[in-house]
Amino acid sequence: MIFIQRERLLVNESNRLHRQIEFIREIDKLKHVLRQSLLMDASRQENDAEHTWHIAMMGMIMLEHAVEPGLDLKVVLKMLLIHDIVEIDAGDTFAYDESGHVDKFQREQLAANRIFGLLPDDQRDELISLWLEFEAGDTMESRYAASIDRLQPLLHNYYTSGAAWQRHGVRSSQVLARITKMAISVPALYDYAVWLVGDAVAKGYLAE
Repeated sequence: MIFIQRERLLVNESNRLHRQIEFIREIDKLKHVLRQSLLMDASRQENDAEHTWHIAMMGMIMLEHAVEPGLDLKVVLKMLLIHDIVEIDAGDTFAYDESGHVDKFQREQLAANRIFGLLPDDQRDELISLWLEFEAGDTMESRYAASIDRLQPLLHNYYTSGAAWQRHGVRSSQVLARITKMAISVPALYDYAVWLVGDAVAKGYLAE
């Protein structure tokens, strides 16, 4: 009798619980999307799920360095947790791949509509809105989240002696251009990132 009741529950909740479970199943694929960055011990490539966990932790730990008042950490963490889910369909576009960025937003928007569309409508709309807010970078939460997202791979490159930088022929001017906006929301972290770039050049990790 208990099993029958559970089956009825699943049927009754099929327009919500079932859709939520399908979304949870789908995002498991994020664990298989490989990034260009190596793990900090240089043993293998990092995957998107690991990156997502790492930047969520960084966003929480480094909040004290944000200079814009009233920043909503809950919104930041949601953005950091969802922003790369679109790469399940769109793939990881390397930060310095100019041709890959030409249609990046279009590819990722299609992915956002499909993947977040697995959820109940209210949750779909919330996550698409958060993803678009992150992409636009017009709010203090999105600026802070993007800054953390810029800093994390820089750390990975620095502590792997520039492995991905060297593989792709990245130059210091490109890295500095990518982190420029960090100066708005996290100037202390921006200054630290600039120092890391300079030290990476001095140590031969990164081409000048």
